[in-house]
Amino acid sequence: MKKSNGCNRRRLAAGIFICTLLTFNKQAGAQYITLATRYSSIAINKSGFITSIRGKQTATEYNPKGLSSPLLALEKNGRNIYPTGAKLQGKQLKLSYPNGAVATLKVDQNNDYLRFELLSLSPKNGVDNVVWGPYKTNISKTIGEILSVVRSDNFAIGILAIDDNTTSGPPCNGDMYQSCYIIHSPDSVKYPLPANLKEGQRFRIGGDGINDVAFYSHPEEYYRYLNGNGASLEPAFGSSIVLHSRDRKKPYTIFYPHFNDFPGVKSPRHMELTPVDVDYIGSSIAFYACPDSLGLRVIEQIVKNEGLPYVTRNGKWVKDPSNYQTDIAWSGPHDSLVSYAGQLGLKAVQDEGMGEYYTNPANRWGDKKVMLNHQKSPISDLTALTNKEGIAYGLHTLTEFVQPFSSDVHPVPNDGLCTVLKTRIAKAIGANDTLIQVMDTSYLNEFGGWDDNRVNVLKIGKELIRYKGVTTTKPYTLTGVERGALKTNAASHNAGEQLAKLQVNCYGGFIPDITLQDDYAAYYAHLLHDGGMNFIDFDGFESFTYQGHGQYSFKRFLRSLFGHLEKLGVPYLRVMGSCVFEGNWHYMSVCNVGGGNNMFDPVNNKWGIEGKDMRYSFNGSYFPCTFGIQNIQRDWSVQVIENLQCKSIAWDATYMLGLSQDAMEKRSDKQAIFKAFRTWENAKIAGAFGDTLKKEMQEEKNRYHLEQLDDNSWKLYPVAPDGVLGTPRILKRSGTR
Repeated sequence: MKKSNGCNRRRLAAGIFICTLLTFNKQAGAQYITLATRYSSIAINKSGFITSIRGKQTATEYNPKGLSSPLLALEKNGRNIYPTGAKLQGKQLKLSYPNGAVATLKVDQNNDYLRFELLSLSPKNGVDNVVWGPYKTNISKTIGEILSVVRSDNFAIGILAIDDNTTSGPPCNGDMYQSCYIIHSPDSVKYPLPANLKEGQRFRIGGDGINDVAFYSHPEEYYRYLNGNGASLEPAFGSSIVLHSRDRKKPYTIFYPHFNDFPGVKSPRHMELTPVDVDYIGSSIAFYACPDSLGLRVIEQIVKNEGLPYVTRNGKWVKDPSNYQTDIAWSGPHDSLVSYAGQLGLKAVQDEGMGEYYTNPANRWGDKKVMLNHQKSPISDLTALTNKEGIAYGLHTLTEFVQPFSSDVHPVPNDGLCTVLKTRIAKAIGANDTLIQVMDTSYLNEFGGWDDNRVNVLKIGKELIRYKGVTTTKPYTLTGVERGALKTNAASHNAGEQLAKLQVNCYGGFIPDITLQDDYAAYYAHLLHDGGMNFIDFDGFESFTYQGHGQYSFKRFLRSLFGHLEKLGVPYLRVMGSCVFEGNWHYMSVCNVGGGNNMFDPVNNKWGIEGKDMRYSFNGSYFPCTFGIQNIQRDWSVQVIENLQCKSIAWDATYMLGLSQDAMEKRSDKQAIFKAFRTWENAKIAGAFGDTLKKEMQEEKNRYHLEQLDDNSWKLYPVAPDGVLGTPRILKRSGTR
């Protein structure tokens, strides 16, 4: 029997009452705080641990039997400190800890989610991080490691960071997770594990990191590639979800990198982080537990209520599956671009043919021009045409990878270039001296990043110096010194001057630090605005991890970028990139990485290894999976185009259709290809494919031919292996898209 000790009732906008209950369990002799939404309730015991997560509709318990989870843990020097007491006073929950600290949380109950915010921690006692969780659940089917959500066929439990400094996963080096494979079968009957493997077993990813295909090495369905650590498979009981917030005002020395665990990479190196003026006070999260079919809708409500980035297209959230669309990957002259896009019914073009774009403040546009009417023209000439037709156009960029030719490197290196360590020279040197003594070795003998890059560059004053290493006995002396490197000017320097080792990226260039990064956000905003562009491909998105601040670095840059665009009057930006992390999830529309059969083979209707891995990871975190770039091949028939469209619709997958006018104008079947593609596109936009039909269409052996009857109806024919059409079914516009 449970006796209510009180009820703090509050009327919500929808007219629903939700109670905060302090209940007493006579048998156990323990007090519980019960918080509820319309879909679920959680119980917090007198020690500040969650002991129950219960779905209301079916009264199902999702907390593992006999286990509990700290609502908020503290972390110091790598060790967690758990609460020992909890007391609710109105809307404030006070948690006490054995180190004498008291955390005051604000608690809000909404229709769809619970909101927790850390108002204060006193005394801080040197705490480095606060950790929301990990929250244990007995759900294990789908692990949404990017977005801190776990899902079964019927229910989803997740936590969403509300502020930018609260990020996914537990505290770790660089606040980034090592990508890896784990063993986890999505269906133990359909994909049983072999005897030599067990659930949760971890494996390093393949390859050497030279290209993205090398990352993916296991085609088996029970090898799951992880892109984050916001949610974890826990074979003993189910799963766990976790977020944390760091005191970034403190200096830290970390091992970098922590992610991309390539077999060929040597030991990680040390990095001294540049402090940032943010900490964990104000850290806030939304906790939701609801039917899985409502999970994305609940997240949308949280995003809107809490003022999180809410990117829309045609009045709809870009995360809404009805907004998933195919893009064009264009190459070559641009005269037919608008015409092709119109015939295909596509509204976004990424210009892959112009190559990679690098930031360079002194020469913003470089040689980036479009070919129109047989002459090179400014990009704005093309976007004047595409924007009239509602077609988003953009460039393929290398994000924050600063190349050696950038004006931020020479002739005067920018003071905002990211560093990994700082020391001082021990003796004065002249402009021609190559024997440079330093105060200490300061990890100067360590090399490289995750690609084992062996470029070593030091900055002293306004000069860059290359070197190979440092002696390990006094006097500590640099070896292999090259003065005035990268077209900078060699100069005299006094004893005691600071010597900073620069962070080198995998292309042999550099990275802006967290402050210079703010300037890069403004740079990109003006580039997009002035070029009339509203689409961008952030290839090398992982460049934000080089600063050692993990997901926070992504959020800081993207919030600033979108803020500048809003001030400039740019209403919409379609963002694509090379990776999906918690830090960029809100801002991204698509992630059409990779290409060809590594992603999906439309001739044989088979997923490639990379495509399979991305499908599990992205879909688990409510993000569209991808077929990458699909260039129309010379030997593709119209049926292959139908296969491509059919399977992308079946899986709610996005992709870029690779086109060039040179290739397409040589095809005698161009109009047939365009017509077939557009027919499927029209039916997709009309919402003519229900969930049951999509499941059927996912099967590799199933092929189809589609004919449009009018604006609201289509005939779908099954296609036999010999090409014979079967009995058609009629599809109708649903009105939901």
